[in-house]
Amino acid sequence: RTGDLHSIRLPRRSNRKTATGLENLKKSRKMSLGYAEKLSYREDVGTVGMPEKFDSPKLLQGKIEELAVMVQKSKHLVVFTGAGISTSSGIPDFRGPKGVWTLQRAGKGVPDASLPFHRAAPTLTHMALVELERAGLLKFVISQNVDSLHLRSGFPREKLAELHGNSFKEVCPCCKTEYLRDFEIETIGLKDTPRRCADKNCGARLKDTVLDWEDALPPEEMNSAEEQCRTADLVLCLGTSLQITPACNMPLLSIKNGGKVAIVNLQATPKDKKASLVIHGLVDKVIAGVMCILSLRIPPYIRTDFIQLLLRHTVKKKCVRWTLRVTSVHGMRAPLSFLRSIETDLT
Repeated sequence: RTGDLHSIRLPRRSNRKTATGLENLKKSRKMSLGYAEKLSYREDVGTVGMPEKFDSPKLLQGKIEELAVMVQKSKHLVVFTGAGISTSSGIPDFRGPKGVWTLQRAGKGVPDASLPFHRAAPTLTHMALVELERAGLLKFVISQNVDSLHLRSGFPREKLAELHGNSFKEVCPCCKTEYLRDFEIETIGLKDTPRRCADKNCGARLKDTVLDWEDALPPEEMNSAEEQCRTADLVLCLGTSLQITPACNMPLLSIKNGGKVAIVNLQATPKDKKASLVIHGLVDKVIAGVMCILSLRIPPYIRTDFIQLLLRHTVKKKCVRWTLRVTSVHGMRAPLSFLRSIETDLT
């Protein structure tokens, strides 16, 4: 039998809550905590569950205007990000009132609005940072997040330091080649993964890039981050409690060289007293206000996923048998986490 492949399409998701759907939802919620569950046990994870503060509308607007002026006047702006910039995408933070560690300490289980990392999309703040970089205002981003949303947003890798690693990135320990995947890497703690370097002259076993508690910050990322903070005349901290050392001390390097620090976070941080401006408000709302004042448009996020199609045929007794195989561009055994099902039309 002969056949031609006419289309491959993803079916629309139904809103019906079937038993399978509820089961998948529970699985997704559990998967969203995969990173936290993979971390080795540590009793002291810092202060959790601190109350959130909200500036009054009038005060908030005044602070947004002040921040916009600071950004506009800056010659070397560096942004320092934490889990708070990803919460609007459905990824829970860690120390907020409904954070992962807050609820775990209280024995309340999983945050309600959580998503697995691979289903999360860059937020308004992520996309605003992309536009600020394109406009020449933002020189560098330092991230403590492992969700890969900065890279997924299109932010340039060479202007990004990921201090704690990336759940979607593997690295070759020999030739240092990085491999950004569309699925979460199975391990954390700089361990070997099931894949090898694609360079025929290398072939070394790849390692994950996500740090466990006792792992030291990667020297290359840390050195570039510290250098950028020393150069910065403004370090803008977004959605971070500024508790994890040594990363939390990096923004203060700007102050030592005459720069300023601004903090946007719903909870108080240990660095608030040293900041020139502290804003208690939703990060997305604050950044949207700043972009509006600067007359900059926040670009939409358009997701692009790639698959590999292998179409083969065999001939037996005047019959042609066609075989269609759909695989990841990252290898035959790599998961296709973004793909639910495939339909083909044969004629």
